[in-house]
Amino acid sequence: MNIHEYQAAEILKRHGIPINTGIVATTPDEVAAAAEQLGGTVVVKAQVHTGGRGKAGGVKLAGSPAEAREVASRILGMDIRGHTVHKVLVAPAVPIEREYYLGVVIDRAARGITIMGSSAGGVDIEEVARETPEQIHRELADPFLGLHDFQARRLAFALGIEPDLVPGFARLARQLYQAFFDSDASLAEINPLVLTKDRAWLALDSKITIDDSALVRHPDLEQLRDLQEENPTEMAARAAGLSFVKLDGTIGCVVNGAGLSMATMDAIKHYGGEPANFLDVGGGASAEQVETALRLVLADPNVRAVLVNIFGGITRCDVVAQGLLAAMEAIKPTVPFVIRLVGTNQEAGRAMLAEAGLTVVDTMPEAAQRVVAAAKGAAA
Repeated sequence: MNIHEYQAAEILKRHGIPINTGIVATTPDEVAAAAEQLGGTVVVKAQVHTGGRGKAGGVKLAGSPAEAREVASRILGMDIRGHTVHKVLVAPAVPIEREYYLGVVIDRAARGITIMGSSAGGVDIEEVARETPEQIHRELADPFLGLHDFQARRLAFALGIEPDLVPGFARLARQLYQAFFDSDASLAEINPLVLTKDRAWLALDSKITIDDSALVRHPDLEQLRDLQEENPTEMAARAAGLSFVKLDGTIGCVVNGAGLSMATMDAIKHYGGEPANFLDVGGGASAEQVETALRLVLADPNVRAVLVNIFGGITRCDVVAQGLLAAMEAIKPTVPFVIRLVGTNQEAGRAMLAEAGLTVVDTMPEAAQRVVAAAKGAAA
């Protein structure tokens, strides 16, 4: 679950990290009033769940309340990477000496938590990693032991921070780690972390992504969810008990099991296609869930073909086939389908689908090849 910058900043503040406190506004008049209250030059920042706000024109300086109102009228309502700006954060402008990046992320390959730092703050860290990877320095923390002080200090020295500033940086790094850990986050970052003209550390912009599976432990964080920012299809899937993530491809995927879903997406990409979604209907895969899954997938106008890849373990394949046929009769899809059905009573299930004129295959490579070809043919 993503949260807004101002919400992430409040979490950091509770953990002792100095933030640039601002005022959230939803209209140009509210922005002008906030600028009047703060006084001096302010920055007006779009609050959306995506990066690239500055490049898109969603972050602007204003020297007066009137200018802040004018700037807000241009930012509010604008589209940034498919997200409409409904609110902005108005904060005091800060005299900056230097900018850094500081982030904490789950590192599954290393089986730990990685703390990343870079002296190239204020820009997308992905861009830094791509163009100048040597500017990113890392420390691996053990989840049971946390981030040690010596690791935080070592990161500071790697970034070229002067000795008198190292203790403050190290303390802030440990606080960010703790905020990450306490929130059950998958990502927590400050970008930029700035050193002001008076040599003080300040979190100027922050981002936190919280693990959806851990929200049961954090009802307070669940309240931070902004439904206006969420994909309607993903919201419908969550209500139906399905795991769904929309992607940018043309091949819809209906699969049971997270691992099989990932393998299916990999196979599609291997044979030259692009998945339009991640979708796990779960081990049970009832007829109702299958119908809901198909509706969610086919609601995407970019979908040119659909791959159904079901392993019938808990649920019998003939039951899944009945559900598929009922769902397709109700929905009446117009794009080609490729179906792989393996498991208990698979022969009966396959026979039912083949009798209905659907394309049924035995292996995942064959299924991926067939659906990629079908999608390209439909696109042509």
